[in-house]
Amino acid sequence: MKKPLVQQFGQCVRELRLATGMSQIEFGEKCGFYQTYLSRIENGQANPTLNAIEVIANGLGMSIFELFEHLKEQPG
Repeated sequence: MKKPLVQQFGQCVRELRLATGMSQIEFGEKCGFYQTYLSRIENGQANPTLNAIEVIANGLGMSIFELFEHLKEQPG
């Protein structure tokens, strides 16, 4: 069964963040978000707005479209 999109998105963000070598705390500071909010996103418990998704993408050094390309490549 396919995971809900919010969980797929969170997993994608976690993998990309880890690939950059940033902790949740470092990433939160870079994005201007609390670490607890990022944790909830990565665990599929928070549904970020489009503005938050853009901030996350920028924090990862990519555009929102590149982030969604990575998400599209994730196994369901």
